[in-house]
Amino acid sequence: MSIQRIVLIGTGKVAQHLGTQLVAQGRTIAQVYGRRRAASEALAHSLGATATQDWQQLYPDADLYLLAISDRALPHVLEAWPDAIRQRALIAHTSGATPATVLAPYCARYGVFYPLQSFSPDRPANFHQIPICVFAQSAADQSALVELARDWGGGVHLLDDAQRAALHVAAVFVNNFSNHLFQIGADICTTEQLPFALLLPLIQETAAKVRQHPPRAMQTGPALREDLPTLLRHLDYLQSQPQWASLYRQLSKSIQPNLPL
Repeated sequence: MSIQRIVLIGTGKVAQHLGTQLVAQGRTIAQVYGRRRAASEALAHSLGATATQDWQQLYPDADLYLLAISDRALPHVLEAWPDAIRQRALIAHTSGATPATVLAPYCARYGVFYPLQSFSPDRPANFHQIPICVFAQSAADQSALVELARDWGGGVHLLDDAQRAALHVAAVFVNNFSNHLFQIGADICTTEQLPFALLLPLIQETAAKVRQHPPRAMQTGPALREDLPTLLRHLDYLQSQPQWASLYRQLSKSIQPNLPL
């Protein structure tokens, strides 16, 4: 089986980037479903597709129905679909955190097509560097999903639900939590009337180091050195922000558990 004709469910960031990449790779986005007419029509127009807001109007002959929607919506959206589609078609979601098996009660053929990246509406996605994590309950469908992403350049990885869930936890640490720490750093700079740009070379160097070395080997800082006077001065500075002080203390002890903080 070769996947050529796709119905895209969703109009958010993941749907936009995946739809654009699929079209660039020569696949056809035949239809876009979205709850809001303006959003679905805008995305469909950009992809050369038609738009619908009615589950009963889904095209019945697509090779793949790709669910690029929120995790909360996944267990519910298929209930309204025509039985003919649910019984015949390959249906895959794009979530890292949700198991493929949430689709099992609703459809005969199901899988996952998960791009491991954080997408933003104003930044083009470089799929040459984005791993695609794939799973399907049948070998034939899994091969078709692998073939769909093979030429994108970022690598295709066969992961089961447990592996993908663990990878998603790791991704939250390195992306979402690190970005929150960037925001705390930015807030401190704003308070002291310092430009956040002063920290950008440090951020870039930190990311560059772990491309070539294990993160553990690249760890630096007062916690690793057990530099208690510096740690206490930092905590004194953070007294006005108890949440930040608590986070600073927890992270420092995560690096060096024996610190008397």
